[in-house]
Amino acid sequence: MIATHATKGGIRYRYYVSQPGLHGESRTANLGSVSRVPAPEIEQAIISALRKHFTDDQPRAEINHGQVSFDHTALSTLVSRIEVQRTQLVICVKPANGAESELLSMPWQKPPSKRFRKILLPHGTPRENVRPERAERRARLVSAIARGRRWLDELISGAVTGIQQLAKRERCTVRQVNLTLSLAFLAPNLVKAAVEGRLPRGINIERLRDPHAEWNRQFQELGLDPH
Repeated sequence: MIATHATKGGIRYRYYVSQPGLHGESRTANLGSVSRVPAPEIEQAIISALRKHFTDDQPRAEINHGQVSFDHTALSTLVSRIEVQRTQLVICVKPANGAESELLSMPWQKPPSKRFRKILLPHGTPRENVRPERAERRARLVSAIARGRRWLDELISGAVTGIQQLAKRERCTVRQVNLTLSLAFLAPNLVKAAVEGRLPRGINIERLRDPHAEWNRQFQELGLDPH
């Protein structure tokens, strides 16, 4: 497999892809059981397995966790091959002191490409009756939250001297600046739900502006279950 990446929404996502799949030969070549896997998940699984193995292995117990990292040079001294199979990872560990190579097998499954997103439910509302906010409105909300946080950082750092200067620069009213700044004080779980598209339809910019100072009260006033 070959390391590659994709960029979406300005965020870089790393993957490992089979060579035929990378070169558009997936229909004519035998790809094996797995054609593409997300890099962070599989790297963490491999590092955890190796660290546990070397901790339990008495002849090589001197290897510390700092030496086991997902670096090509470091891994090449410890591992000769890693196989990504449908239901497990098979790691071939190089022999120590003339011993035979060891095979480490660990259960593993490729995570689903589309993760389930649990929408925050209004109190007493059946899940089947709740729909997420529309994508374009969600984008507007996330952009407004980011703008409010950026403006707050500018005020705290002294990059701008006050609300009036912000209003003049952004060509809007002082009231609009204050309402946008208030979005910077939303509860972290509300912001996370907004970014992940888990807010129910109707929870928009207007509903979230000027929130209560207490995070629990923000959920209560919106009628949402924080859990």
